[in-house]
Amino acid sequence: MPIPLVNSIASWFLKKRFHQIDLFLKYPNEVQNELLFSLLDFAKNTTFGKRYDFASIKDYKIFAERIPINNYDVWQDDIERSRTGENNIFWPTPIKWFAKSSGTTRAKSKFIPVSPESLEDCHYAASKDLLCMYLNNNEESQLFTGKSLRLGGSKELYKENGTVYGDLSAILIDNMPFWAEFSSTPSNKVSLMSDWEHKMQAIVDETINENVTSLVGVPSWMLVLLNNVLETTGKQNLFDVWPNLEVYFHGGVSFTPYIDQYKKILPKKDFKYYEIYNASEGFFAIQDQNNSSELLLMLDYGIFYEFIPMDIYATQDEKAIPLSEVKLNQNYAVIITTNAGLWRYKIGDTVRFTSLNPYRIKVSGRTKHHINAFGEELIIENAEDALKKVCKRTKAEIVDYTAAPIFMKDKEKGAHEWLIEFKTPPKDLNYFNELFDNALKALNSDYEAKRYNNLTLNKPKIHIARERLFYDWLKQNNKLGGQHKIPRLSNTRDYMDDLLSLNS
Repeated sequence: MPIPLVNSIASWFLKKRFHQIDLFLKYPNEVQNELLFSLLDFAKNTTFGKRYDFASIKDYKIFAERIPINNYDVWQDDIERSRTGENNIFWPTPIKWFAKSSGTTRAKSKFIPVSPESLEDCHYAASKDLLCMYLNNNEESQLFTGKSLRLGGSKELYKENGTVYGDLSAILIDNMPFWAEFSSTPSNKVSLMSDWEHKMQAIVDETINENVTSLVGVPSWMLVLLNNVLETTGKQNLFDVWPNLEVYFHGGVSFTPYIDQYKKILPKKDFKYYEIYNASEGFFAIQDQNNSSELLLMLDYGIFYEFIPMDIYATQDEKAIPLSEVKLNQNYAVIITTNAGLWRYKIGDTVRFTSLNPYRIKVSGRTKHHINAFGEELIIENAEDALKKVCKRTKAEIVDYTAAPIFMKDKEKGAHEWLIEFKTPPKDLNYFNELFDNALKALNSDYEAKRYNNLTLNKPKIHIARERLFYDWLKQNNKLGGQHKIPRLSNTRDYMDDLLSLNS
């Protein structure tokens, strides 16, 4: 299909879609409220709907009072019933697909329901919106002259009891229309390979001779793939391999620790980076502006949002608020009610709002991935902003990192212990540590107060990780692949002690 015609079709779709987007931009709270009651009405005759009498819920206050906020451990038994083929438990449409992701205290893995509605009206709708927004902002784009290199799920799809489970990306690839494969690379056969290490080289071999115009995938694993491309081809940067490459759509983990490494292998100043915020539970937000890390919260994908302020999260005072009550620059845990039958579900992510008109967010971390052993409330966003500043000052480059508390013992104060794998280590680790400590103080007043005169916390303790330590740890724990991420911050020493034992 000629590119001008493709762009004309995309432009038509964009104009049609922008009318709907404009509706939730102008009336966000009304759109969300209408969506909530649409979900309640649709599911009122399910087991869950009858248990909580959805039919009699007339306003948000009753909804919030009647239906408890839950996590996966509470949902697990109902989901397992659904996975055996039992229908109409929490959603009226039969659910065939379950997205497998990392586990909880009760289960080795989570199996998140993916309904036909969430597949079409959330995940696929978001993919179309992402392309539309990008083309709207970049009218000279030649995106459709080539293919999109996608780095997806590392697991095969497993059939069980008439239902199917696997990585969300594998489910999306397996269900996408046949024509979509023609605009993507590698082939579905390679994309769905289960052996991650063989798959990475297979992707390189299959894509280096394609005309790749865009990249899609998790930053950490995409960087491994792209470095493999350069190693295989002997080229200095990726434009020598794919001269028409113009944009990287990324999500899954923070881009902050990786951006400088990407700029080295993608040196064109006009190369674009577009961030997305999606998970097994749904697709939530999209970068809608060039050169901005703020994400537009998408309010019409069949997801009703609530938020718990992190200063009362997991306390006796814990209470969720609707979108209409959020405030700027506060840290919130995200609660969702979805068109896959998740009701008031804690997804484990935290966000802060950078704009209330329209509602734009930045992902700030995970509810479990923070350090608050001494009242310091250190979140991932603090850590990564500090590391970025210090790496720039010291010309260091980071591959991966993790951190955990050193707990107080006898008269010894507590501290934070950091294990960092560098691509380019700092010349003076003590100087790096001093700058890092000061950067954390500047970013986090609670941390600064605990560090004042070593009152509660001693200065951080930093170890340099050997090459490929984190990769080897993931491989040892059967966690290679785009769905698996290094635990950045932890309130326990489980990950740290395990990794330190391998660091030799």
